[in-house]
Amino acid sequence: MVKVLISDKLSPLAKQIFEARGIEADQIVGMSPDELAACIGEYDGLAIRSATKVTQDILDAATNLKVVGRAGIGVDNVDIPASTAKGVVVMNTPFGNSITTAEHAISMMLSLARQIPQANESTQAGKWEKSRFMGVEVTSKTLGIIGCGNIGSIVADRAQGLKMKVIAFDPFLSEERAQEQNIEKVELETLLSRADFISLHTPLTDGTRGILNAAAFEKMKDGVRIINCARGGLIDEAALKAALESGKVAGAALDVFEVEPAKENALFGTENFIATPHLGASTTEAQVNVAVQVAEQMADYLLDGAVTNSLNMPSVSAEDAPKLRPYMTLSEQLGSFAGQVTENALQKIEIEYQGDVAKLNTRPLTAIVVEGLLSPLMSSVNMVNAISVAKERNIDIVESTHDSEGEYHTMIRVTVTTDKQVRSVVGTLAGNGKPRLVEVKGISLEAEVAEHMLYVTNEDQPGFIGALGTVLGESGLNIATFHLGRAAAGGEAIALVAVDQEPSEDVVAKITALPYVGQAKALKF
Repeated sequence: MVKVLISDKLSPLAKQIFEARGIEADQIVGMSPDELAACIGEYDGLAIRSATKVTQDILDAATNLKVVGRAGIGVDNVDIPASTAKGVVVMNTPFGNSITTAEHAISMMLSLARQIPQANESTQAGKWEKSRFMGVEVTSKTLGIIGCGNIGSIVADRAQGLKMKVIAFDPFLSEERAQEQNIEKVELETLLSRADFISLHTPLTDGTRGILNAAAFEKMKDGVRIINCARGGLIDEAALKAALESGKVAGAALDVFEVEPAKENALFGTENFIATPHLGASTTEAQVNVAVQVAEQMADYLLDGAVTNSLNMPSVSAEDAPKLRPYMTLSEQLGSFAGQVTENALQKIEIEYQGDVAKLNTRPLTAIVVEGLLSPLMSSVNMVNAISVAKERNIDIVESTHDSEGEYHTMIRVTVTTDKQVRSVVGTLAGNGKPRLVEVKGISLEAEVAEHMLYVTNEDQPGFIGALGTVLGESGLNIATFHLGRAAAGGEAIALVAVDQEPSEDVVAKITALPYVGQAKALKF
């Protein structure tokens, strides 16, 4: 008998779905880590929300565990690398609470506009301070949305129903998709300078952490209002407090915080500040939706081997897996490389398979390439949903295969078209089966991908390599490997440098400032 443990509060429908499918389901809520570790060995599946922590210790004790299902989006409470090493599939339900979170953001915006929480508190205290709470209309105001994916798009639609003008900053939002949604796509600085209200709906990544900081607040309109129902850490909370106290920001409403549970926070008690305890997904409908979805997904996998919304496992048959495994690694590296160096809105992704790889099932490889491309700036993208997410954003995906060998016995070429340029990266498998990058932007080189790398484009001029090495040496960064390529003598050149530690922003800035450098980026794989 297949057994599943539900260790957090989920709708009773989840247990009913498991049992209707012939799966034994136990719901035991509130266990300590030791208690969970003591019993987890009995179960094939574990259904959770945010309370249960799936750590290395839990996984070590989970001798029969095959799948962890997270009812919701965030999987910060799951050790995904350890789960992958253990062979445990990790699933989530990325779209079950989108409407609920979007509605909460709109509610927060309206509460800010009319100071509803403060007026409620004052009125119930018997003060009747009618003249104190002078609000503003949202009609005809400009809402700036940072991150216009699934939730951001719903917020935009609801705001337009309130007769607001919507502008959005999102590197992955195509012009066509923006026009369809009647959204004006703008750069971040433009959004900051024009928006009356700013709502955040972007994942927390290295690129978005602190996206609203002191410098950003300085670029905003006086009297702007800020809403964050996405992720804590997107806003520099100390800078926000200073902006509220100075009056630069007229009000802020946060549902998420840098440290949660936020029982203490410097923002608490600040005038014109509204806080809720991470209620974005807290509606009856959302709780039912995510519980039903996670139960159905887990049952499909445990009974039929079908994989939906997996964060760490591609949908590949048992027969294809051994042949595809090295190509999966290569595809992920090519996609991730292209995604990290692409800075403009994606319009098209072309993936060409030539030689041996063209004879295999390339569909999962295409999904992995797209996942790698979208992951740097989007959360909840995995091999299963990457294609649909790209199509939702009007990103064309073109796949072609050529059985005949070219310069290499097997090769994958990824070409990315943005609204400003076309770039390509090519990879192959070496004799030992390890992936290699062999061409970037039409320039030949051969590089093995490392965890931390620097990507530098420059003019081919004497002394550049020495200058680059000097910056790295003075910064205490040890070079592991150094790969060079150039189009022609004196023309465009590329350096791919593997280093032992993650390069800081300061190091990248120093490299960018060197003579002849066109672009410098720190890459992480």
